Amino acid sequence: MHPPDDRYVIYQLFGLLTIHWYAVCILSGAILAAWFGARRAAARGHDPEHAWNILAIGLVTSIACARAWYVAAEWNSFVQRRDNYASAWRWLLFDVANPQTGGIAIQGAIVGAVIGCFIYTRLNKLEFLHWADLGAPCMSIGQAIGRWGNFFNQEAYGRPMDPPQPWGLRIDAPFRIHQFQDLTEYPVETTRFHPTFLYESLWNVLVLLSLLLVERRFRGWLRKGDLLLLYAIFYSIGRLFIEGLRTDSLCTNGIGGECEGALRLAQVTALVTIVLCSGVLALRRLRRPSAPQTAS
Repeated sequence: MHPPDDRYVIYQLFGLLTIHWYAVCILSGAILAAWFGARRAAARGHDPEHAWNILAIGLVTSIACARAWYVAAEWNSFVQRRDNYASAWRWLLFDVANPQTGGIAIQGAIVGAVIGCFIYTRLNKLEFLHWADLGAPCMSIGQAIGRWGNFFNQEAYGRPMDPPQPWGLRIDAPFRIHQFQDLTEYPVETTRFHPTFLYESLWNVLVLLSLLLVERRFRGWLRKGDLLLLYAIFYSIGRLFIEGLRTDSLCTNGIGGECEGALRLAQVTALVTIVLCSGVLALRRLRRPSAPQTAS
C-alpha cells in the first residue's frame, strides 16, 4: 500500500477552502455511524432524530476530549513552544487548542462521545444507558472508517516489517519518524511498515459484528449498559496488542515514539479499561437479577 501524494480533496479553493482526506474519513465515519444509530433507534420505536442530535453534540465533545487527552500527554512539548507566541491567549488558541499543530487521541474521543451522549440524554430526559447501548456498535463503525484518515496522512503506522509482506505500507521519507529516516538502511522503495491503522480498522469491524451478535443471541442476559461495557472491553483488547506495533505512541513520560524506558499510554489505558469494565460487568451479574432488557 502507498498513500497518495496528495493529502487534500480540495486545496485552497479561492485561496480559502482546504479540505483534507483525513477530515472526509472522520466525517464519513461519523455520518454512517449516526445513520446506523438512527435505524437502530427507529427499530426500537424511538425518534431517529435523537441519533443525529447526539452526533452533533458528540462531535464537539469528542474532538475536545481527544485534543485534551493528547495535550495532557504531550504537555511538556507545548510548554516548550510557549515562547514562540507573543501572548498566552495566542499560544492557547493557535497551539494548544489547535489540532492542526499535532495530534488527537482516539481514546479521548471515545470518552468525549460518551460524555456527549450523557449530556444530550440528560437534557432531553432520555435513558442514558439505553442510548449508550444503541450507540456502542455505531462507534465501531465511525472508528473503522475514520482510521483510514491516518492512511492519507501517512501516520499511525507501525515498525518496519521483517520480511516485508504484501499488505505492508510504504511511507515516504518526510513522514517518517527520525529513527527510520536513514534511507540507506530503510530504502523507500523496499521498506514496508505495519499498517496499524488498517489493523485497527479491521478490528473495529470485528468488534461491530461481535456486539451485534451478542445483542441478538443474549438479549435476555444483557442489562442496560452492558453493550457499552462490552464495546469498551472488545475495543481495548485489540488496541492493547496493536499499539505494541506502533512507533509514534504517546508515552507515560510524555515523549512520543517507541516509548523506550516508559509505558505506552494507550496500552495502559486499554488495560485499565479492560479490568474496570470486566469488573463492573461481573459485579452486575452477581447482583440480584433484574428483568430482561426489552426492545423498548
